[in-house]
Amino acid sequence: MPTYGRAAGIRAGRQVREAAAEMTATKRRARDPAATREAILEASGHLLAKDGPEGISLSQVAHLAGVNRGTAYQHFETRENLIQATTDWVADKLFRAAFGDPATIGERRVEEVDTQDLTDRVSLFAMENPELCRVWLMQLLASPDPSGDMFWREYQGSLDRFARTEMAVPGVDSEALSVLILAGIFLWPVWARAKSEDGAGRAAHARRIANECLRMSMYGSMRADRFPDVAARLREGAKERGVDAAEDAQS
Repeated sequence: MPTYGRAAGIRAGRQVREAAAEMTATKRRARDPAATREAILEASGHLLAKDGPEGISLSQVAHLAGVNRGTAYQHFETRENLIQATTDWVADKLFRAAFGDPATIGERRVEEVDTQDLTDRVSLFAMENPELCRVWLMQLLASPDPSGDMFWREYQGSLDRFARTEMAVPGVDSEALSVLILAGIFLWPVWARAKSEDGAGRAAHARRIANECLRMSMYGSMRADRFPDVAARLREGAKERGVDAAEDAQS
């Protein structure tokens, strides 16, 4: 048998095996609706991060997920339902990474929150899942009611409860601070080029952004005695929000 004939036969055999494997995977997903739904949501998350909500369609998602369009429509009747479900799916993953199982966790006392561990977990999740975090952030910023998102509600709520205790400096705007921290953490992997790093590299970058978030929260970056006009502006802003803005200990 000529060499080229053997090579063609090998290629044909490989193609048949790959097609058979794909058919087997498709049949397995068909028998497992949860796995099919997960595959569709993963594909949707990838496309949302790449093209945004305007560039997504059920047909594209179905193709990327390896399911037929009818199956995708069985799980998500409209494009809008799919986008919302994808955002909720990402929020659930974020919540579990940061806080644990939402079914078993109640409202925690502020004193029970390990701030370092929480910041580390969110930062590492962002480095390992940069596309998902960008999807969540963009959808949250566009949402008319962010409080409907389970992760945001818990994160911002925890920070708000903290801001009302004696552990926090006076005048913290918990909503604005939550956006600043999460936007920084979730966009940092783009700057750090998360996809080009190995596991150790991603962990190191996660540690960097977590440390800076903690440093900024603990110390800030400006000395109040050197910037009295800024200090006065911040005190006035706190008063406008109805917050008791006593002098910072560094004033």
